[in-house]
Amino acid sequence: MMADAEPEKVEEAPSLRDKDYRTLLENIPVLIVRYDTELRRIYVNPAWEKVMGLSSADVINKRTDEIPELPVTAKYVEKLRQVLKTGTPERIEFNRASARGKTIFVEFVIVPEYDRHGEMISLLAVGLDQTEHRQAEEQLRKSERNLRTTLETIPAYVFSALPDGSMDFISQSLFDYTGLSPKEALGWDWTILVHPEDRDRAVEKWRESLATGEPRENEHRLRQANGEYRWFLARNSALRDEKGHIVRWYGVLVDIENQKCTEARLLQALDEIKKLQEQLSKENIVLREEVDRTSMFEEIVGASPALKAVLARIDKVAPTDSIVFISGETGTGKELVARAIHKRSPRAALAFVSVNCAAIPAPLIASELFGHEKGAFTGAHQRRLGRFELAGGGTIFLDEIGELPMETQIALLRVLQDQQFERLGGNQPIRANARVITATNRDLKSAIEAGSFRRDLFYRLNVFPIEIPPLRERKEDIPILVEYFIHRYASKLGKKIRGASRKTLELLQSYSWPGNIRELQNVIERSIIVCDTEIFSVDENWFLKDSSQPQPVGQPLSDMLVSQTKEMIEAALAESGGRVSGPSGAAAKLGMPASTLESKIKSLKINKYLFKKSI
Repeated sequence: MMADAEPEKVEEAPSLRDKDYRTLLENIPVLIVRYDTELRRIYVNPAWEKVMGLSSADVINKRTDEIPELPVTAKYVEKLRQVLKTGTPERIEFNRASARGKTIFVEFVIVPEYDRHGEMISLLAVGLDQTEHRQAEEQLRKSERNLRTTLETIPAYVFSALPDGSMDFISQSLFDYTGLSPKEALGWDWTILVHPEDRDRAVEKWRESLATGEPRENEHRLRQANGEYRWFLARNSALRDEKGHIVRWYGVLVDIENQKCTEARLLQALDEIKKLQEQLSKENIVLREEVDRTSMFEEIVGASPALKAVLARIDKVAPTDSIVFISGETGTGKELVARAIHKRSPRAALAFVSVNCAAIPAPLIASELFGHEKGAFTGAHQRRLGRFELAGGGTIFLDEIGELPMETQIALLRVLQDQQFERLGGNQPIRANARVITATNRDLKSAIEAGSFRRDLFYRLNVFPIEIPPLRERKEDIPILVEYFIHRYASKLGKKIRGASRKTLELLQSYSWPGNIRELQNVIERSIIVCDTEIFSVDENWFLKDSSQPQPVGQPLSDMLVSQTKEMIEAALAESGGRVSGPSGAAAKLGMPASTLESKIKSLKINKYLFKKSI
């Protein structure tokens, strides 16, 4: 029988207490440093490393004076030596810069450590980082100082009261104003400062606030130290505890003496205005008659038969909700006509939203008209309402409608057919309740033939057409317009101009005005600026140098000029693929209005469709 085998020796595991002790030192949120008897650091824990900005490798086995990036105070070193000498624990608090340059506040307790024979073998410093606490205290003291400074410097007097309504604090500035001491003004004695005529009402309002707990606002007069009274607005509100009980009242007194004086003057002025109402009403009737005599319609000025026909159509269509299609050359005042229709409609009190379709980049026009949801496309950081929503139940005016991209034309067609739309990125239909008025200086029928404008959309828009005549077809309106613009710009520039000479009026009436009323307006403003006399005049050279002036209808051209003009137009049409209007159209390349080019194409008998690019 074999002898029993000798049991295998097993190494004794470290005690649980030692292991836990090490874990505690490494994770405890306090600063721990151990020094030997030569005051060299022999251990620092991670919390110390984090606060001081150094690693244990930087400081172990080094005395405090051997680490230049970690300066310590002489008082701290003295405390270490004192504990080393006496064996009595010491406490020290100091502020210093860490290795990162940040000022820190630290509180340490230094205790000696002994071996089992009672010999001192090391010092243990246990510290707390008080930086945030100290900074919070300093910030609190600073806030208190700032608050008191604010209370004494704001243009109002501050007070507080106990729940029963008696004053327990009044800012020093109010004592200075009244000349009273705290003993004379606190409690309920503040009522002696109120004007006798206002006192009962002020006390009643204050007691009513105390009873209901609701904020109070009251106007009354307070006596100054010199015995005079000034108006103040008193406001107060209650501070409640977690149970809803009032623990204190806070309030301010704001000087409103100047406002009261202004209010008195306004009331006096109102009385005078009421006395003049009847006279002003009569003058208004006279003014309206004068307006009618000069045939002004909103800001539409003139008395020619061509313009009267337009005004008659405005009067007919304005009270309805019908879609209006305004056509005319650039500068004829299409937006003025649209605004006149809106102002004479039942929607006049609501919004008039104008959109220039040619001024908005094609990728953004749909978002501009119908809005978008957050995240609908790159850069759409939040929901945005479109112009149709902003118009609400008012009027939306779509100028330069011929410049709408094809995809936007489809969306607009749906709005006109179904009276609803959706924001970009949305799926909820939104009702469209705005009246639609559109305008263009393009020949949309030609655009339809060219495939750049939808025929069905045109028929939806062309419910009630209004064509505005160009200025060259209403020359009898030019004297009235000249007088109107002279008065406007002379008043604006502070000049006194009695009128225009006969020669100037003849010159203005003989010009064909390719830019229409807008060009006339610019010429008059320019002339007013340089005019140094009381008689208005225009420099003839301004018209002679205008190369874009179209030839009057019926004016003969030389054969050479006709040939050159025709070649120039045909070359532009070829380059633009037969397109007349638009940014890439022939009119833009030739530097003339599209309507003028259409007229020249017709008079020169050019077949623009020969230049259409095949698809």
